Amino acid sequence: MSPSTRIIRAVLLVAAAAILAAAAVQLRDKRQAAELTVENIQEQLDALDPVTRAAVIARLSSDEVKKVRDHRR
Repeated sequence: MSPSTRIIRAVLLVAAAAILAAAAVQLRDKRQAAELTVENIQEQLDALDPVTRAAVIARLSSDEVKKVRDHRR
């Protein structure tokens, strides 16, 4: 194997490692954002009185069932 081939392989490996590191950082950031969003929604639901909370959850569930049924068609 010639020295130029080794250099090219090393550069490609370094580039691949950098791309994987960048992807890992993006994935971590998106996961943290999702966790914060879930926390925020949970806090808002907890702040509601029980009757309103039940109505909101029922409405959200109903909307999701409709989406699933519409998607099957």
